[in-house]
This record gives sequence, structure tokens and C-alpha cells, in this order.
Amino acid sequence: MTALPRTVDGTRLLRRLDELAQIGSTGDGGVCRLALTVEDGAGRDLVVTWMHDLGLRVDIDGIGNVVGTWPADRFDPPVMMGSHVDTVRTGGRYDGNLGVLAGLEVIETAIDATVAGALDPARLPHPLAVALFTDEEGARFAPDMLGSLTYVGGLALEDALDSEDATGLRVGDELERIGYVGPQPCPGPVPRAFVELHIEQGPVLERGGITIGAVTGVQGISWSELTITGQSNHAGTTPMAMRHDAGYAAAAIATFVRRLAKVLGGAQVATVGRLDLHPDLINVIPARAVLTVDLRNTDPVVLLDARHRLADYVAELAEDEGVTIEMRSLAEFAPVVFDERLVAMIEEVARAAGHTVRRLPSGAGHDAQMLARVCPAAMVFVPSDDGISHNPAEHTDAADIAAGADVLLEVVLRLATDAGPLPPADDGSTGATPAEDTDPNDRHDAGVRM
Repeated sequence: MTALPRTVDGTRLLRRLDELAQIGSTGDGGVCRLALTVEDGAGRDLVVTWMHDLGLRVDIDGIGNVVGTWPADRFDPPVMMGSHVDTVRTGGRYDGNLGVLAGLEVIETAIDATVAGALDPARLPHPLAVALFTDEEGARFAPDMLGSLTYVGGLALEDALDSEDATGLRVGDELERIGYVGPQPCPGPVPRAFVELHIEQGPVLERGGITIGAVTGVQGISWSELTITGQSNHAGTTPMAMRHDAGYAAAAIATFVRRLAKVLGGAQVATVGRLDLHPDLINVIPARAVLTVDLRNTDPVVLLDARHRLADYVAELAEDEGVTIEMRSLAEFAPVVFDERLVAMIEEVARAAGHTVRRLPSGAGHDAQMLARVCPAAMVFVPSDDGISHNPAEHTDAADIAAGADVLLEVVLRLATDAGPLPPADDGSTGATPAEDTDPNDRHDAGVRM
């Protein structure tokens, strides 16, 4: 038997990335495939077609997660890869898509090795799987990582199906419409391990001239929606002291969270990503404003402090301005620490291949952080040009994509060909670090119960 493969077919991977990017193309290099839209359904169909072409067993669960497994007749815990193919409205071609298609490429490389006599699947201790998770972005249905959260049992299936978008459309109905309500149960089978390849979506690797990121964990996330109710009135005749201006209150919150991030410092980030005013007229004081606040930190204590400071400021502002402010939580995810054994393996594999490598946390949420609740999990990052993502200009060089996929291949084959249990972690733990919600009760009024 010849040596196991060490490289993927980078050209084949890029070709699939390009073909998938044509579905929902915005014409400027970008992609719009919001979760459970017709475009998302078409993207899923293409990936599932490729899975069937490779002879994978394709399983779809009740929330629409798709898992392709090789060999198809194996049902023992697989070494799983994957990510998502839904995008934000102004998305790029690499975010999520790379993780799914690189996983597919790793499996096809293993199949090619079987044909060449380098790998005997009958003697493979663990099967390989690639997963496509539903609504990772959260751009249409809250919370983000909805599909993977449901897969690991962090969100009840009935609650996930009842999540609604801004127009009142339900996840369950939209899944039916695109044909992706599957028979498999949620929670899903626990993998042996989960490894996700992803673009960094930030500038750290590129600025440092680093090819591979060994991701140590994911920042905690707190999403809130604030609805401000004031009083509509004439913009020219209403004295400033007599105004109950919902627009002003929204602007004050936006500037407060920016100051808050600077005051807390370190890894704290804060963003107002959506702001709607009503009646949205140039000469009318806004009677209503709806905005979102996104708080993130790697330290759960600091993140909790940021949430409390925001709540205190909102209460004070409402009293001072004479408005009412309803604040509801959309999602709360505690910081996640990835499995040290897998992080070290990624680092070792990258260095052995001659790549520069750096450990770093992820500032964005990923499906891997949900899988870390039930199995050893980690991520491989590759650089993002100028740190740009969620943007049509999102780009990663072909050489970096191939390098990341090669690291993924080696790590996955090591995990799949090792018949024994994973070795003990250096830090004394025996598996993935649990990722519990900071305070699940804070989200019960969000319409999505977890």
C-alpha cells in the first residue's frame, strides 16, 4: 500500500467554489444566498449533487442540516468537517463555502487514494463526513449558528422551526418550501471530532505574513434588539427641550457602545449593525427606532459586564429623554475554547508542511463552536485579503486556500486512521471545553427559546 495523500486537488476545489458562487451572484463578485431562500436551496442542491456523485450517504435532519458520509455504509462516529453555504445579503464566495467544499475535497481525495490503492476504506477506523449547517449567518433568522446549535441539542427543534424572519416567515415553512425538511432526528449523532476550515475574516494573518491560523477558540457573543418609542412631532416647531426623540436615543446608544468598547479595551468589540427609524421623514421627529447591538469578548466576565453597562445606560437614557426602550436578547453565546489536542495537531501539521502558523482566537461565530459542546473541535484559518469579509471584495489567494485544505486533509486523516481514543489533552481535560450559554433565561423573550 502506498503512502496516504498529503495534498488535495486545489484546482478542483477552486472550480467548485466558483460554480457555487454563481448561485445568488450579485454581479460584483459578491453572493446573496440568505438562509432558506430559493438561492440557498439551489446552493444546497448543487452541494448535495456533488455528494451523491461521490457516492456519499446523504442524511438531512429536521432543521435542514445536511451530512454526507463516506464510506456510505458506515454509521460509527465520523471525523466531521463542514460549515455553511448561506450568506449575508452582501456576502462573498469564501465565507462558509470554503469549509463545506474543502471537506468535500478531502473526502474526494480519500476516495482517489482508495482507487490508487493507498487507502483501504474497509480498514479505516473512522468514516469521514462533511456537514452543511442551516442558517449559520443569522442574517435572516435568529440566532446565528441556528442549524448547528439545534444539531448539538442547544436549541429544541420545535423552537428552531418557529423562528421568524423580519417579515414573519417561519423557518419550518421556508424549509418545506425549498425541500429541506429531513427525517433524521435532532440532536444529531456525535462525531469523533470536528474540524472546520474557514477564512479568517480579519487582518491578523495577512498583516503578519502568516499562512495558517490554529484557532484557539471563539469570542462570546451577545446580540440585543432595542425598540425605542418616543413621540412623532414637527421638526421645525417642536422646542428641543420638549422632544421625545427616538432617533436621538438610538444615536446615543450607538455612540455609547462605541465608547464602551474603548473603555473596556482588550478584546471587547461593539457594533450597532441595524437601525430603522419611523416615520423616516426628513422633517419629522422619529416616533420609533429599532436597532441592534452586537457585543463580543473572549472573556465571559467582561462580556457580562458590558451587557450590564449597556442595560444601565439604556434605563438612564429612557428616563432622561422621556422615551420607552424595550431591550430583548436575540442570542447569547459564551466564549468557547477549542480542544487543545486538535489545536496543537493543526499547528504541528502546518509547520511540518513548511507553512507559517499562528495561534489566534476567532472574532466571528462559527459552527465549530457549537460542535465543541459535544466533541473535540477546532478550526483552521487562512488569510483574508485586507481582512475583508461579508463583502463582495472578500478574497483569499488560491495558494492559501490550497494550503489550508492540505492542513485539513492531514489533520482529518490522522484522526480517521487512528483506531485508538484521542490522547489526553496537555491541560488535563479529556475533550472539548463545554460552551454553556452565559444566561439562557435572558433570551426567553426573544421569540427563540434555548
